[in-house]
Amino acid sequence: MVTTVSVVGSTGSIGTQTLDVVRAEPGRYRVVALAAATSVDALVAQAEEFRPEVVGIGDSSLAPKLEERLPAGIEVRAGPAALAAVAIEADVVVNAVVGFAGLPVTLAALGAGRRLALANKESLIAGGPVVQRVRSTPGAEILPVDSEHCAVHQCLRGNPRQRVARIVLTASGGPFRGRSTQELSAVTVDDALAHPTWAMGPKITVDSSTLMNKGLEVIEANELFGVGFDSIEVVVHPQSVIHSMVEFTDGATIAQMSMPDMRLPIGYALAYPDRSTAPFGAVDWARLNRLDFETPDNGAFPCLQLAYEAGRQGGDAPATLNAANEVAVQAFLDGLISWLDIAEVIKEVLDGHNGGALETTEDVVEADRRARELARQAVQRRTGAA
Repeated sequence: MVTTVSVVGSTGSIGTQTLDVVRAEPGRYRVVALAAATSVDALVAQAEEFRPEVVGIGDSSLAPKLEERLPAGIEVRAGPAALAAVAIEADVVVNAVVGFAGLPVTLAALGAGRRLALANKESLIAGGPVVQRVRSTPGAEILPVDSEHCAVHQCLRGNPRQRVARIVLTASGGPFRGRSTQELSAVTVDDALAHPTWAMGPKITVDSSTLMNKGLEVIEANELFGVGFDSIEVVVHPQSVIHSMVEFTDGATIAQMSMPDMRLPIGYALAYPDRSTAPFGAVDWARLNRLDFETPDNGAFPCLQLAYEAGRQGGDAPATLNAANEVAVQAFLDGLISWLDIAEVIKEVLDGHNGGALETTEDVVEADRRARELARQAVQRRTGAA
């Protein structure tokens, strides 16, 4: 039986690696929909290879250019709602959209009762209460497409959830592991983008450098697996071979291990409950001679604790955290603020927000909007802009 796949965010890092997984198992998957925000050239090349039924482009002004270059017979959908509309065309929806913009895709896929291969953690973090309600749609399920939560999902298979003592999420430590706050005061964008073990997009790579990526994953683990924050621990593991662990009440710990390769969790999500026949990230045990672990430095990397605090507060605090982080990271990438300012902007926004519940999608959007405005103001104060 052929599994149909929709890849939203198909031209980015996760999207292109998803297509690698499809190529690795000819005849097992059929790509029926592709979508991206603006990347016309890449979308056309992908459509020529995979011949989907529909292609979506988020920027509607680019639709005429896309239509004239696509192979005949492919439908084009354009505009802000196009990515979510394309999402429901397949058995499995890969949400590889970057940032809060992925929320409509997540809601559309789950609301349509599809399997969601979720690489867009921000939509689950920001819209957790709203997303949880649509997860109850018949047929809807989330398979996490990141190394850590995919690892936890695998460790939990066949084990009773009530016997989970704690989840241990591993962190590479990013490019600045071991540096003091003083040493971090002058790091550059290029420094932050030089990740030692993973090849990722710029936003998530900066998040890894601040440990915010791990903080967001703590909130995501709480949402995905229903484990309390006191039972979710982060440990720095620079080799990135153990992707996460689950400790059970009898003292046993189960870990998932592989070399760093995002195609493994992608393949796991596409093939579930089966497994992929294409080996990605297989370990050469004769050459792997050490596995190191250390406690995160919360003083030099305060974003991790900011995420724990927002997660424990609940309501719109995770959405506020996520929005402030997106604005701060973009300001850093644009050269407007320093690396250390990222955490300061986020903290200022969290300290200034009033808190509230999230009952509807509109509530999530409004919380996101307010937090972005506060974050932009915080950035302006640091740049001297009016």
